[in-house]
Amino acid sequence: MAKPIVAVVGRPNVGKSTLFNKIIGKRLSIVDDTPGVTRDRIYGDAEWLGRKLMFVDTGGIEPKTDDIILSSMRAQAQLAIDTASVIIFVTDIKTGVTAADEDVSAMLRKSGKPVVLCVNKCDKIGDTPAEFYEFYNLGLGDPIAVSSVHGTGTGDLLDEVIAHIAPEEFEDEEEEIINVAVIGKPNAGKSSLINQIAGEERSIVSNIAGTTRDAIDTRIEKNGVKYNFIDTAGLRRKSKVEDKIEKYSVLRAKMAIERSDVCVIMIDAVDGFTEQDSKVAGLALEEGRACIIAVNKWDAIEKDGSTMDNFRKKLMNDFSFMPYAPIIFISAKTGQRVDRLFELIKYVNEQNTMRISTGMLNDVLADATARVQPPTDKGKRLKIYYMTQASTKPPTFVCFCNKAELFHFSYQRYLENQIRSTFGLEGTPVRFVIRERGDK
Repeated sequence: MAKPIVAVVGRPNVGKSTLFNKIIGKRLSIVDDTPGVTRDRIYGDAEWLGRKLMFVDTGGIEPKTDDIILSSMRAQAQLAIDTASVIIFVTDIKTGVTAADEDVSAMLRKSGKPVVLCVNKCDKIGDTPAEFYEFYNLGLGDPIAVSSVHGTGTGDLLDEVIAHIAPEEFEDEEEEIINVAVIGKPNAGKSSLINQIAGEERSIVSNIAGTTRDAIDTRIEKNGVKYNFIDTAGLRRKSKVEDKIEKYSVLRAKMAIERSDVCVIMIDAVDGFTEQDSKVAGLALEEGRACIIAVNKWDAIEKDGSTMDNFRKKLMNDFSFMPYAPIIFISAKTGQRVDRLFELIKYVNEQNTMRISTGMLNDVLADATARVQPPTDKGKRLKIYYMTQASTKPPTFVCFCNKAELFHFSYQRYLENQIRSTFGLEGTPVRFVIRERGDK
């Protein structure tokens, strides 16, 4: 059973993202004084009174606008309202009740969902200011005074949220889920893929580079397996990143890679491989994540009998630093091979979490050293006593030897290839830790 969803809504710049970050206990949503920073729905988990909840931060609602992005933000907020169990309506005591607040409150009353009215920016200690009482005019019950910056009043707010949720809506068991970060340069089709997978406009899609700013979570269940897809902002060269908010976005994309199990590296088939693609892949490699290279917009390419093979060979050369990553050709627009992508994600995640027994590893080691003798230097030969697996995500192997400096990188690569040929480990990097006998 899914956690109850709590939507945080309101007009722009009332402090929704600050409140959202305070409740979930981490800076997941970008906070800036510029209105319209949050555009898509941002999901975060929180616990209150032993109950687990999922909070959704939304873009500021502009009830009357012709702007394409602002209209999409309003549609995103409406989707959050439709799926929520409870809605937190955030207002600003400094501006008082505005016409936009009255329009939003009318929109919320029509939804028929329980609404908790939050009057934010009540930062001063002492008696409630007189301006607070005008929020009763919105007709949404008793307002709750909150300071999202200091955290005061958030306990009362969450108490009220819990009071509106039936006990049977709360889940009991801890769920197993594969976290998938969709990464790549701008306009590679990351948001389109998420929307294709979700079957709804989950992320705002536009030809304007940099439309996605936050890392956005979308939960899907497919063939009994639960996936959490994280749509990220496109990563551009540092010299191109001038906007302060976009700098936050790059940081969010890196954080998304850190909390993922699998990274889907999106390549634009029309543009082909670029230097930026290798940098994006390098971030996933550094974090030791399982990787899949997804060539998007394959429907837009003119093809003959050898187009795919030639494209694959070129990519294998371009991604020579991660030869283990499988390559798949997809179209986020038409849904071509998206089902196959799910299978690959599940497979490479299993490879990334694989455990190999010490006995089996040492059988492979004995066979490998018998075939190719370990290197020597000045008459001293490398002796590898044994090998064991220390951890997963990625699979990390500890080799105990007589002299670490004799354990040349090329021989490590040879051993890695022998392990891969025996156990697979497709889609995941492999790491070696070299220990001399007697090392702690």
